[in-house]
Amino acid sequence: MSTTTLKRAAVAVAVLGVIGVGGAVAVKQSAAVAAATVPVAAVATSAAPAPVGAPAISLPDFSSIVTQNGPAVVNINVTGSTKTAFDPDAQQGRNDPYADDPFYEFFRRFQGQQRGQQRQQAPTHGLGSGFIISPDGIILTNAHVVRDASEVVVKLTDRREFRAKVLGSDPQSDVAVLKIDAKNLPVVPLAKGNDLKVGEWVLAIGSPYGLDNTVTAGVVSAKGRSLPDGNVPFIQTDVAVNPGNSGGPLFNTRGEVVGINSQIYSQTGGYQGLSFAIPIDVANKIKNQIVSTGKVVHAKLGVTVQEVNQGFADSFNLATPEGALISNVESGGPADKAGLKAGDVIRALNGQKIISSADLPSVVGLSTPGDKIALEIWRQGKPLQVTATLGNAADKTAKADAPAGDPATAKMRLGLSLRPLEPAERRDSGIAGGLLIQDAGGAAADAGVQPGDVLLSVNGRPVNSVDQVREVVGKSSKSVALLIQRGDDKIFIPVRLG
Repeated sequence: MSTTTLKRAAVAVAVLGVIGVGGAVAVKQSAAVAAATVPVAAVATSAAPAPVGAPAISLPDFSSIVTQNGPAVVNINVTGSTKTAFDPDAQQGRNDPYADDPFYEFFRRFQGQQRGQQRQQAPTHGLGSGFIISPDGIILTNAHVVRDASEVVVKLTDRREFRAKVLGSDPQSDVAVLKIDAKNLPVVPLAKGNDLKVGEWVLAIGSPYGLDNTVTAGVVSAKGRSLPDGNVPFIQTDVAVNPGNSGGPLFNTRGEVVGINSQIYSQTGGYQGLSFAIPIDVANKIKNQIVSTGKVVHAKLGVTVQEVNQGFADSFNLATPEGALISNVESGGPADKAGLKAGDVIRALNGQKIISSADLPSVVGLSTPGDKIALEIWRQGKPLQVTATLGNAADKTAKADAPAGDPATAKMRLGLSLRPLEPAERRDSGIAGGLLIQDAGGAAADAGVQPGDVLLSVNGRPVNSVDQVREVVGKSSKSVALLIQRGDDKIFIPVRLG
């Protein structure tokens, strides 16, 4: 099975020449359609009514957008350094028949550090895109485009070049702000509001593989897409975005920037039909913080969440498998102060539905510390309204304590052998209560429960005795949700019954 990864769309830093530039393949589709042979006797005497077709849709012409906004899209050339392997006992190319190959150094650097090798700084080079949003030289791009840069050079479409200063960069949102010393520069208009629609045509301008001001177009495939490595509600498109497009603008048909092209979904490193852009309202908020303070502050709620699957929905009596299941609450954090507990399911925040667990961090992370939020949660089969005040994501995280318990040992219907923690075990582990899983079999083992795990709660109810576990399991018909502590992590595991 091949590994699929989300690739940043910046040009590979070690590429020494143009790679993989080929001609387009023309595909011609015949308009002729073979008709089935119909016996004469089967033809009706009266003509059937002609079918009514869908209204014709004309394809958009983006030429005016390119003419008007193309000059405000820039090419970004980055010089930096990175640590690479170096073997002091073998000089590069000595007795190597491939030393003169132009790609020798490219592949040598990516072979990894061998025994006897040392780490040294090696120069790197990268390309990306950006766009001017202020006549005095304020430019937006991606944080990963200028990461570890020692020099950033911005090239305009009129061939002028400027050294740029990085005013600030936020890896969490992947937004960076640059400044060049120039005046009366062309700018792009930024879209206001969030009225972009799925299926709407969009246009990208950037520098894929260093090819300046390349134009590609497509449609919005989805909105609010959460990706594993970020807290941004991405715009997903099928616009052809490739390495070097990173940081370039995504336009709507009115010529307004609706996003910053940031990532692609690829098994090869090149375009495969899935591209992701940072919404411009998110980028603009980050830009305002950087310009005014030089840094970015993100908010936090202080919870660890899991996806709500059908097993959890059955366990918690939810009509649909939606929401963010809280598996851990930071002690003394905003959620703890608001009264949130492990086992609560967050269903909405400020009226915005939380469908997937990934929706929560994307909303909270782009809020401001001190903001008050209204949460709709589901606790032990009932809805509940909670108000919380968000904290600062830069604050240190504390660990929550589990509830205290009392002793017992038994073999459960779930296939678990349980006993309370000994005082020394509670002291050494920092876990105040719960039941130690001595042996796991049956449904629990099939679900992934392991000996040595500590059972903290069942269906959101803290358990300190085997009788409590029996009681909760006895009232459950389809499945139960076990809150397990494994090492320093707390996770919910759904166990299907019967």
